[in-house]
Amino acid sequence: MLDSLLERVKRSDKLFTVYGRGDEADIERQFEAHSVTVDWQQLPPDAPEPFVVVEEGGEFVGAIPLDELEWLLTPPVVRPADPSQVAPGYRVLFEVLDETVFTAMNRRQLLAVSREIEDRARRVGNGQLHASFQHLSAFAEQVEWYWTLGEAGLDIHVYGAPDWEPPEIPGVTFHGYGDEMLERYWVVTFDGGTEETQACGLVGREYDGTFDGFWTDDPTLVTQIEGELVAEAGVD
Repeated sequence: MLDSLLERVKRSDKLFTVYGRGDEADIERQFEAHSVTVDWQQLPPDAPEPFVVVEEGGEFVGAIPLDELEWLLTPPVVRPADPSQVAPGYRVLFEVLDETVFTAMNRRQLLAVSREIEDRARRVGNGQLHASFQHLSAFAEQVEWYWTLGEAGLDIHVYGAPDWEPPEIPGVTFHGYGDEMLERYWVVTFDGGTEETQACGLVGREYDGTFDGFWTDDPTLVTQIEGELVAEAGVD
């Protein structure tokens, strides 16, 4: 269920405890949009150099020197090609960075995130792109853009409540669904095609005109989002 997936991402079981000597605000700000709890402990003057203890599910998984963490967070953030080959503490760090949690975003902001995912898919030029527009009538303003995406060689699937008959677009398959619960969701996923590291996804859930949710660059989580959308939409 998309509800369960969203709540799992928002409910953090990861804890970063920063042992340092300065102001913790900078570190907390860098992680405030990510699914992690950040704690701060003051080090005495004669203690070792500042460091960060990483915990997951209440268990210690590693420690990272604070200066190295700050270097890793300096844009552009370079993620490891194979996360399984890095130490557990660093793996958790990159998992946290791969998920950005948001609240009270409006449609214009979500459209900007969606466009970035769609444009990434266009640049790769292959793979599957899934997009839920809540209602197919909301797709009307995107027809020209999706013609461009379809011509790029993508396998595109568009979902929404069937309140409008969209035109045929090469490379685009439309799926109408009748579950009103799905109409609350704004979902976009791209599987990365032949470049798995380009996978990305977005899940937004509407409440009173604003959205909460997350976006991610984690290929495994992107696959889970896509699977939940396809299953709940009743697509064979």
